[in-house]
Amino acid sequence: MKPFQSLHEYEKFVYALNAHFPTIRSSTLVIASRGKYSATLRGELEFDLLYRLSIRERLALDIDGVTIEFYSYELWHNTNKIAWYDPQPHPDNPFLASTHPHHKHVPPDIKHNRIPAPGLSFTQPNLPLLIQEIELLVAQYGTK
Repeated sequence: MKPFQSLHEYEKFVYALNAHFPTIRSSTLVIASRGKYSATLRGELEFDLLYRLSIRERLALDIDGVTIEFYSYELWHNTNKIAWYDPQPHPDNPFLASTHPHHKHVPPDIKHNRIPAPGLSFTQPNLPLLIQEIELLVAQYGTK
C-alpha cells in the first residue's frame, strides 16, 4: 500500500506543509496533472537565514496510489548550492549500494562527491526528511 492513495491526497499533503512545518517561510510548490497517469511537483520552499529547498518530482498515478518516478532536490543557502539529491544509479560505486539508487551530492566536489541517502524513497514522501534537514541547518547556524 502506498501512503497516498490519490493525487488529491498528495496535493492536500503538499499544500499543507506550512501548517506542519512552521519554519517554512514561503512556498511556490505546484502540482500539475499531466494526464490520467502522471503529474509533476515543482517549486521551492524558503526558510530563515536564506536557506531554500528546490523541488522537482515526477509522479506516477495508478490504481494503487501515487509513487515518485523521478526527483531532484537541491539545498541552497543564499546563491550557493550546498547539496543535492537524485536517484541517478551509480552501480559502479559500492559505497552507495546501501541506498541505491538514492544518494546525496555534497562538498567539496559536489558534482562527484556522493554519499548514501537513507530515508529517501519512491514510495514514501521525501519532503519531511528534507525539510527537517534544512531546519537543522537553520537551528545550527541561527544560534551563531
